[in-house]
Amino acid sequence: MNRFIVVPAALAVAVLSANSLAQDAAKLAQQKQCLACHTVDKKLVGPSYKEIAAKYKSRKDGEAYLVKRIREGSNGVWGQIPMPPNAAVNEAEAKTLAKWVLQAK
Repeated sequence: MNRFIVVPAALAVAVLSANSLAQDAAKLAQQKQCLACHTVDKKLVGPSYKEIAAKYKSRKDGEAYLVKRIREGSNGVWGQIPMPPNAAVNEAEAKTLAKWVLQAK
């Protein structure tokens, strides 16, 4: 196959996959009550997803760290208000959410 066709096709698949992740994760965040405390671009009860991304995106284990925090909660990382554990979020869902949060700009 001609490389002039393959490269644009691969880019299109990557863009569609990223859009699908964003849509799925946003829906999941709403279903799992994440948006009760977080927004994309401003602090609510907890930090914004942009703030979280800025803090953890350069960390090698950033995604794994966020998966753990989503599922187990945290205390004292962003101030005095703790993030409670979210047992309703399974490992795969937490990974989807963590990837999405790390892409926030």
